[in-house]
Amino acid sequence: MINKVGQIMLYVNNQDECMKFWTEKVGFTVVSDEDNGHLRWIEMAPTQEAQTSIILHNKELIAKMQPELNLKTPSLMFFAEDLDSLYKEFSDKNIKVGEMVTMPSGKVFNFADNEDNYFAVMEKK
Repeated sequence: MINKVGQIMLYVNNQDECMKFWTEKVGFTVVSDEDNGHLRWIEMAPTQEAQTSIILHNKELIAKMQPELNLKTPSLMFFAEDLDSLYKEFSDKNIKVGEMVTMPSGKVFNFADNEDNYFAVMEKK
């Protein structure tokens, strides 16, 4: 079961400039700046303890990895505790799901609604 809206993913052309905007002008804090050698993501929030954060992703790279995604609007990242069960449940209900991917921060998969709007779910225990 999904239990939280965890992240809002913004797809940007220049991650460093957008990070400066959110930190220097809006006053957000960088929670983490991760790079696995293939993909970089910057997590920011109003405070370190915030329940929901913004993730800056490189728009060009994400477009190459997942051309079906609408990168003109932010995406929602939901959190769930038992991702394998949720994945099976969504598949059994004929919800369009992407493949399960393991990231440094946990397992994640995408799913689409009836209008092909894509969302993501990450396992958070």
